[in-house]
Amino acid sequence: MLAVAGCAKAPIASQVSDPAETFNRKVFAFNVGVDKAVLQPVASAAGSGRGPILTGVHNFASNLDTPGDIVNNVLQLRLMRAARNTLRFAVNSTAGVGGLFDPSTALGLPALETDFGETLYVWGVGEGNYQMLPLLGPSTERDTAGILVDYAINPLRFVLKSPESDYVTGAKVVDKIGSRARHSDTVDSILYESADPYAQARLLYLQNRHYTLGGDSATDENFEDPYAQ
Repeated sequence: MLAVAGCAKAPIASQVSDPAETFNRKVFAFNVGVDKAVLQPVASAAGSGRGPILTGVHNFASNLDTPGDIVNNVLQLRLMRAARNTLRFAVNSTAGVGGLFDPSTALGLPALETDFGETLYVWGVGEGNYQMLPLLGPSTERDTAGILVDYAINPLRFVLKSPESDYVTGAKVVDKIGSRARHSDTVDSILYESADPYAQARLLYLQNRHYTLGGDSATDENFEDPYAQ
């Protein structure tokens, strides 16, 4: 659900392919139940989600995703982005104390995030049907395949062993809680105030995803730092 929080300026999706809507709605209801029982109260206790600890965890988790971004940049033949993300990872991993701080953004190297779902889009693969994944939320068949591949191709997965890998997992969970706190008003309005929260979440997710892929919103000119708000 956190993916829909930044889609205010997205164009309207022209078509929605959701043949498994009945099943997807059941998964959505399960996700809402988890949010109401766990994420919402925990995120509420976290406040705005922008405290120094949660900010450090966010920076750390984001930095760990950068090697995967680099791999996808290369697969997309966006070599300049791969070089910029490589430099960003090097700076944040050293001067940023393992990624706890983000000096790269201040140096003009904002995050250029991507994923294998975007790589498939660049290769011409269609998005397929809409899906609602347990705990992970809205997706498409293309992006679901991308999630699985992203896990497999991130180089850090082969470098970090237990217990370091457990720390990484913990950091990503805490970061998701911080994201839920930062976007609390938006997520709550979709889940608990919409006439049809499932349809609203589906539309906003597809709008945002189409805008990101088609509008190339990850360029420097359009970069928006959520911590700058």
